[in-house]
Amino acid sequence: MKNLPARALASAAACLPLFAQADFIGDSKASLELRNFYFNRDYRQSGASQSYSEEWAQGFLLRYESGYTDGTVGVGVDALGLLGLKLDSSPDRSGSGLLPYSASDRRAADDYSDLGLTAKLRASKSTLKVGTLTPRLPVVQYNDTRLHPQTFQGGLAEIGEIDGLAVQLGQLRQVKQRDSSNAEDMSITRGNKRNILPGRHTSSDRFNLAGGTYRWNDNLSTSYHYGNLEDFYRQHYLGLVHVLPIARDQSLKSDIRWARSTDEGGSNVDNRALNALFTYRLGGHGFGLGYQRMSGDTGYAYLAGTDPYLTNFVQIGDFANKDERSWQLRYDYDFAAIGLPGLTFMTRYLRGDNIDLLNGQGNGKEWERDTDIGYVVQGGPLKNLGFKVRNGSFRSDFGNDVDETRVIVSYTLPLW
Repeated sequence: MKNLPARALASAAACLPLFAQADFIGDSKASLELRNFYFNRDYRQSGASQSYSEEWAQGFLLRYESGYTDGTVGVGVDALGLLGLKLDSSPDRSGSGLLPYSASDRRAADDYSDLGLTAKLRASKSTLKVGTLTPRLPVVQYNDTRLHPQTFQGGLAEIGEIDGLAVQLGQLRQVKQRDSSNAEDMSITRGNKRNILPGRHTSSDRFNLAGGTYRWNDNLSTSYHYGNLEDFYRQHYLGLVHVLPIARDQSLKSDIRWARSTDEGGSNVDNRALNALFTYRLGGHGFGLGYQRMSGDTGYAYLAGTDPYLTNFVQIGDFANKDERSWQLRYDYDFAAIGLPGLTFMTRYLRGDNIDLLNGQGNGKEWERDTDIGYVVQGGPLKNLGFKVRNGSFRSDFGNDVDETRVIVSYTLPLW
């Protein structure tokens, strides 16, 4: 199994001469990303079976995207090869999300690998992809916050025949989580104080999606998306993004989102989510103010392992519990404004309250503080070498407290 990605890539490469026409080869591109990841999370629990996660791993991400053959309908293929190597772990520190581990003894695997292939068709301004997918849509966003990205199996059509309108239609059938090479059916995120009960089903092999974004002009776009995890929930998502130019190097960005989630197949999902983030930019400075409000019988519903499309979903928490209200203050600085391109800084503070602790236990509160600093080399032989340090602290009066540090060193090498 360890050599499967190499053998599959070799087989795919052997087939390329059959398509060596038009722009199939000429428009193709490939890159190799090296991602070195250190993860440290302290749950601040004494006497627990495991109160600490700490692992270090090296990832290799090989991406290939072909062009399309000539003709009314062009044909192409994409490939994503993944390899992860354990550098440091132990049974008392595993489970960070970097490496798969055994449930029986909690020992992390020495290595794991996967190969994803995607067939694609293009006609006019529209494409259809079938196979391995990494969707970035309001109703489903793949997770790429560890060594390897989460991937899905399914089909996705992107239609762009009307100027300014981008439409998506698709169905996802299975998922491979970020620390696994095994395909499995999908499920719904639970836990915390969401009050979500799945009913008689534990998983589903159908997630249907549809929607689109219309760009009215360079500064305004609106969107609607629909998602349906069969036997669990239906979700409608509305969005508006507007950028108001104020003066030279000054603008105000408004990002407003609303979602309605309801049950299907016996679950109890019932949620309305209003969230917004307003960002004022002045030169290299960015000042953000966010608000998020949950209402209904449950918290926010989304696919397990994915990134929920919420303005207050951040490094550790999602602030999406039943009846929760949360606020965010954020500051960004791009050092390119003072002649240091590639160097960036971000810090934010979030606070949530009014959380229904269920069973008559009253209301709960939580807060989170995050800081990121990163640098990407802009030129020379080390161009694209990136460094990022992410630190976060999370506290609540009803669950685990967390202190977390991530150190990521990445390098992307264009192959052609």
